[in-house]
Amino acid sequence: MQSRIASSEDYKKIALLFDQYRIFYQQKSNLKGAEEFIKNRLENNESVIFIVEDTSHKMVGFVQLYPLFSSTRLQRLWLLNDLYVEETARGNGCSLLLINEAKKHAVATNSAGLILETEKVNEIGNNLYPRTGFQLDNEHNYYAWEPTKV
Repeated sequence: MQSRIASSEDYKKIALLFDQYRIFYQQKSNLKGAEEFIKNRLENNESVIFIVEDTSHKMVGFVQLYPLFSSTRLQRLWLLNDLYVEETARGNGCSLLLINEAKKHAVATNSAGLILETEKVNEIGNNLYPRTGFQLDNEHNYYAWEPTKV
């Protein structure tokens, strides 16, 4: 397995995985929307994506980071928003490789670190993240707001 930072030319291959990631989170498949979304993030430098390829150079996983800023820390903070590895490639260390790339990027950009959220029922993620040094935050409440859909 080999990892690297994605370029804008990778957007269609990433979109195939991104669509599967969205399906995992109970969204309907939308490959065209996934392609447009990933293409825009990469072309506009709105996210950083690392990919992992197998020995035949097939893309089998990705992690997407979004930049945030911490006012209290006076530093950049990265949101590890998306992490996905194809089912056939799971158990081979792909997720660990991608998380390590994200950590190296956080250090290289002099950030305050990485944050993430996952569903409580995501057993894979909830087992993986503590093993990679992430700590569950029991001191803060997480709130969300969405506009009413007409």
